[in-house]
Amino acid sequence: MQFVRADELKPGMRLAKPIYNRTGVLLYERNTKLTVQGISSIQNFGLIGIFILEPAEPVPPLTEEELEFEQFQTIYMFQLRDNMDQLQKNQIPSTLSALADDIQKRYGGLDHKLNFTQNLRSSSDYVYKHSISVAILSAMIANELHISGADQLALITAALLYDFGYLYVPQALLEKGGDLTDQDQSQIQMNLERGYELIRPRFEECELPRASLTLIQQIVFRKNTSLRIKAPSEQIRRLTDILLTADRFDRMTAMNLNQTPVSEMAAMTYLREQSDFYPPFVVTALAECIHILPTGACVDLSDGEKALVLQENSADFTCPMVLKFSNNTIYDLSDPSVRRRLKVTDIMKTMDNRISIDEETLKHFVADDSIRETAERFRRQKQRIARRRQQREQQKSMNTLLDGVSVLPGEGSGNTSAKRTAKGRLGM
Repeated sequence: MQFVRADELKPGMRLAKPIYNRTGVLLYERNTKLTVQGISSIQNFGLIGIFILEPAEPVPPLTEEELEFEQFQTIYMFQLRDNMDQLQKNQIPSTLSALADDIQKRYGGLDHKLNFTQNLRSSSDYVYKHSISVAILSAMIANELHISGADQLALITAALLYDFGYLYVPQALLEKGGDLTDQDQSQIQMNLERGYELIRPRFEECELPRASLTLIQQIVFRKNTSLRIKAPSEQIRRLTDILLTADRFDRMTAMNLNQTPVSEMAAMTYLREQSDFYPPFVVTALAECIHILPTGACVDLSDGEKALVLQENSADFTCPMVLKFSNNTIYDLSDPSVRRRLKVTDIMKTMDNRISIDEETLKHFVADDSIRETAERFRRQKQRIARRRQQREQQKSMNTLLDGVSVLPGEGSGNTSAKRTAKGRLGM
């Protein structure tokens, strides 16, 4: 798979990802061969480029949910752009409330993890796509933390608008990526505050949640050293933590033309290490919402080898059950004795940041009955060993306790007999 700019597309190239219009109608399916007319349509559509399959590369497997997710990302992006265009023209954003409601409806009540696939961004559409992704992530985290529906909606609305000021930042400055001077940072901050002042009068007119404006204020002015904003309530502080965590995760993992994204594994490791800024309970909730090391993912191990994830670990995503390719051996990284000498260091991804595994390989290693039986037998054996170890420790503790029992006056020689009786009743 390779990224090809719109002006370098050639007839016969095959699409690696579907293309939708602004209303979500499928224009070009995956594996479609480009024609001269199709290339012209893509260029007129405003796309800076697309992902193309290599000549002999098979179409990567995608679930219906993943395809739908990409479709709604496109729909939401255009809707947000229209609303931000209206704000820039000093008009009331006509469908902003409906957009926030729909995101809450679709992603604010999921009962399973989502494959959070990123879309390609440029400096011209980064604000819209980033805001949509942060809104979806925030909705899922809030749901995991059992945030009330009203607060969840306020959080989603804030996520859609908190980066509005970036639309006023010069494009040349946005294209510099992370190499920013103090002067560049000051210019960005000035435009973020300008954006806040532009949207502030619209909140009452649009009947948007008042808490959303307070949230945006906390985000925008947190780096302003000359203006001291009012300390937030515990409720607002928690929503702010969710928004900032979603923001950082998305910025690190998004496919940006100006910088190379990191994997979800690397991003989560960073968030865990920065616990002073990103509360562990929020980071843990994020890990419960999206797949970090899903079944079928290829990973790099600390010994330099590569492996396939056979089973996710719901308790700790860093410790799945893996199959090492070099020796065809299964390792359960949740076992402390294994984890001391072997860890997952990162996840292998394709160019468009998807899991690096093809359908046939996935069938071979996951759907194969013998592999599944071996993995399950390995898991049962580990559980039996753990139970026996626990029983031995309990027996040892109880023996120590009984051996230290004092003899009551008048019982004398009955002490040893009493201890034996007690141990016998406990099955020792």
